[in-house]
Amino acid sequence: MLKNLNPLLSPDVLYALSAMGHGDEVVICDANFPADSVGRDSKLGRLLRMDGADSAQAVRAVLSILPLDTYVEAPAMRMEVVGDPQALPAVQREAQAEVDAAEQRSVPFAPIERHAFYARARKAYCVIATGELRGYGCFIFTKGVILAPDAPKVIPPGDAPSSRSA
Repeated sequence: MLKNLNPLLSPDVLYALSAMGHGDEVVICDANFPADSVGRDSKLGRLLRMDGADSAQAVRAVLSILPLDTYVEAPAMRMEVVGDPQALPAVQREAQAEVDAAEQRSVPFAPIERHAFYARARKAYCVIATGELRGYGCFIFTKGVILAPDAPKVIPPGDAPSSRSA
């Protein structure tokens, strides 16, 4: 047993999240997603499971130890609802609340069209299937970094002050 770890984080999930590097992506998907075939195409090469968890519980568990990337425009993404890309079903609103709580700031989900989501998921580091039965409980997160307290602060491109001469 380990202290202060969410019990949904199995040894296999812990290994994968730890092995990921800055910029690698993890997919958390619902029970309807083609998780096994997509998981086999991932960099890890096999599917990870959180069968007893819904999407929000899985997001909470993963983001309790995984920092989101602050150097990309969209470190959190959601699958768009087919025919209504602006729709935010309850499952996505619940996951959004978990993202914001974990990051202690607002990190809005970027929408991705369904087939583009599948293609991107196949390139992810790993795929975690949940027991979520509601559709559109599918998300992609980009891993960030944890800096030492005395590390120089790196300013992401686009946030740097203009270097125009006077």
